[in-house]
Order: sequence, then structure tokens, then C-alpha cells
Amino acid sequence: MQIWKRFSLGLALAATLFATTGCGTMSTMGKLEDGAGAEASRMWDRWIDGNGDIAVATTWEAKVQPGVSAKDVEEILKLVAVERNMRDVGVLPLSRELEARSGKKEKLLTVYSYCSPATARKMVDFSPHMAAYLPCRISVVEHDDGSLWLYTLNMDMMVKMGRKLPSPLKEEAQAVRDTIWTMMQRASKGEF
Repeated sequence: MQIWKRFSLGLALAATLFATTGCGTMSTMGKLEDGAGAEASRMWDRWIDGNGDIAVATTWEAKVQPGVSAKDVEEILKLVAVERNMRDVGVLPLSRELEARSGKKEKLLTVYSYCSPATARKMVDFSPHMAAYLPCRISVVEHDDGSLWLYTLNMDMMVKMGRKLPSPLKEEAQAVRDTIWTMMQRASKGEF
């Protein structure tokens, strides 16, 4: 009889936790952007494909085509930023810094930072936690085989997966997302 009481108590506790957690989940689901579940599913698949590497799940990557130099990539990123009214807010040449410290040649690693100040302010006003994602960054990484790759945050998380963004913030955030995507695509292909 004692075992039955413990089992019943455990079952009641589990049902209560499920019911209260489920209600919170259902309430939150109603506040999300349309398609948030599909985006979460894509991220889940990338997480699994990346053997649990959360960075794989939350980023975009593009391999730079052969013949496109790191200098070409840098110039195209700047060109698209100007075309799309994004501010170039800094470059962090990590590989050059490491070379200066060690005196040894390093594989290329450079981080380019961009921002749309007005959109950034609105996003942080909407959710102060968004400040952790500022500014938008595109990294150029040289792999062991000498190939260059571009990496950036998956901007679809901001636009498609979270709480519904009010207009005009939603459209502005989508424009920033589209700009970063275009920068990645054009730079990886060498499209001036």
C-alpha cells in the first residue's frame, strides 16, 4: 500500500507540473511570430547535425568561392553595407593580433561589425536582452585547408522565432536580416 501511495503522489505531482508548464507554453506560443515552430525545427535539425554544437544551430555560414580573396570579401562587405545604409562599426583583426603577439603566421580570423543604430535602439527597447546580439558581426575564418568561410548569427532567430515584433520594428529588423544575408552571399561569391 505504501508503494501505491508514493506512486499516486508522484503521478499527481507530475500531472500538476505538466499542467502548469503546459499552460505557460501554450500562452507563450500564442505570442510568437508565425513560423516560429518551423524555424525552431530547422535550428533543432542543425543542432543535431552539428553533434550538439549550439553555434552550428544558431549561425549561418557561407564558403568563399575559390579565387575570391579576403580583401575582396572585405571590400564587398563594405560595399553592401553602404548600399543598404548599415554602419561599419569596427573590424577586429584577430589573426593579425595573434601574429603580433607570437611572431608566428596565423590562419585568417577577422570579425567585421555592422549596425543600424535606430533599429538597434528599437530592438533593445523591445527586449533589453537583444543588446547581447549587438552589433551584427560577420567573421572571415580560414580553415586548415586554406579555404575561407563566412559566419554570422542566424538572423532568422530574431525575426521569425521570437515574440511578435510590432510594426515598423518588424520590417526594420527584416531589412537588417536581409542586409546581413546579402552581405554573406555576395562576399562569398565575389559579387561586387
